[in-house]
Amino acid sequence: MILNKYQKHFSQSGFSSKVLKVAKRAGSKSLYPAFVLYNAYKSKEVSVKDKAIIIGALGYFILPNDLISDFLPIIGFTDDFAVLTLAIRSLRKSITTEIKEAARQSLNKLLG
Repeated sequence: MILNKYQKHFSQSGFSSKVLKVAKRAGSKSLYPAFVLYNAYKSKEVSVKDKAIIIGALGYFILPNDLISDFLPIIGFTDDFAVLTLAIRSLRKSITTEIKEAARQSLNKLLG
């Protein structure tokens, strides 16, 4: 899968840094898909195969110079959110209510 080439860009510190940048530019609601995937990644219930998809999607999210550069106003994050949404759809059986609630709580804790 194409997301595999972005795995090397995923890290917890990279995720935190990107989240803060996106929150300032795109707003907190747009971060929810990233937090869903991040919390799914941390879940012991999610398979290694699914975690590989998550790491690829979050790696793409973290990378600033991807298909559409994150530095472009308004449209810079559209490709990132498309990749995150695609990953969530492909993992819908692994994304539990508990993971979604943990994502909400993580987002609220970070952004208030």
